[in-house]
Amino acid sequence: MSFAIGVVLFAVALVLSVAWHECGHMWAAQATGMKVRRYFVGFGPTLWSTKRGETEYGIKLIPAGGFCDIAGMTPYDELADDERDRAMYRQKPWKRFVVLLAGPAQNILLGLVLVFIVAIAFGLPKIGPDANNAPVYVDKATCVAPSTDAKGEPVACSGPSPAAQAGLRSGDQVVAINGHRVDNNADLIMTTWKTSGTAQLEVLRDGKTLTLDVPVAQVQRMQRADDGSLKPITVGAIGVQLNTPPEPINHYNVATAVPGTFSFTGQLLVETFKALVSLPSKVSGLWAAVTGGERATDSPVSVYGASVMGGQTVERGQWSVFLLLLISVNLFLGLFNLVPLLPLDGGHMAIVGYEKGRDTVRRWFGKAPGGVVDYYKLMPITYAVVIVMAGFMVLTLTADIVNPIKIF
Repeated sequence: MSFAIGVVLFAVALVLSVAWHECGHMWAAQATGMKVRRYFVGFGPTLWSTKRGETEYGIKLIPAGGFCDIAGMTPYDELADDERDRAMYRQKPWKRFVVLLAGPAQNILLGLVLVFIVAIAFGLPKIGPDANNAPVYVDKATCVAPSTDAKGEPVACSGPSPAAQAGLRSGDQVVAINGHRVDNNADLIMTTWKTSGTAQLEVLRDGKTLTLDVPVAQVQRMQRADDGSLKPITVGAIGVQLNTPPEPINHYNVATAVPGTFSFTGQLLVETFKALVSLPSKVSGLWAAVTGGERATDSPVSVYGASVMGGQTVERGQWSVFLLLLISVNLFLGLFNLVPLLPLDGGHMAIVGYEKGRDTVRRWFGKAPGGVVDYYKLMPITYAVVIVMAGFMVLTLTADIVNPIKIF
């Protein structure tokens, strides 16, 4: 039940995020003197509406975002007599640019506010390539279980630990194995799994660096396959238990949360930008996931997939992760809409920038402004972008249905 509630909550949060995006366009248009005819949440038949001033507000049947209808968004809009001078395409470039930028800015602003809330309530996770890095310390040496049971639990064992016999002690920091610098506990474990014969450990003890040759035992362990089942595999083991690393969370009070929020949001925007740039390279991975391959945890997700992940977080009571997912979606929406391609906001902004630059150059040569761009000439490119985006969305949705990402 909690999973279903989480799915619905996250889906509603996504709809509201898009509606908030459209609020940015509406408020900026009203503030700069343009006429906003309609503001609706959803699409399709109207369920409810009311008129306030010159704007009709309402809710439509299909909860898939929303829209803001500004008079004269293009020269081809039909305009009433009182709309001609206020048409968006006839306004100064800076006004049009502000209205277009306001939508993505709303998503980024919402992300910033939610980051502050998470910082105060839960703390913020460390992000970036070094987020999971932590020194690897030995807790104690243990015997090596030769195998595991059907559930993957090691069977009873006895005898000396290979690591202890080689001189490894509690409190030692393992710096490297066979020349490979270890970043964290998981790195040491997985590297040991792939090792046979003798492992050369570089250890830091009392400020001194030691090199220990540890014999590696070959044992049977269980590994989870793509279908979720446990499969026995043979791996290396040296008989050592590691200290639990510190939680990669930064905690804040109200005062320190302000700079922490801006720092974290900035880092997250950088990571989001990298993810956006890498989208074309993810197509092959999504196709592999659809056709039976492994689904990468960093692959794109659809609205359906994001909602399912939101349900997983609520099911486990991980509200901080729920909010972080919502933050990531809003930052992605903000940056994605800035891409300079029609029909995205960034495409319209690029046209405004082109018109401004062109008219500036024409003015240098004593010529009159060149007029508005003919959108009809850009329709083939726009249709091509829409088709590519639709195909990518269908592929992502299919992957989320047949091979979903499990975040826990």
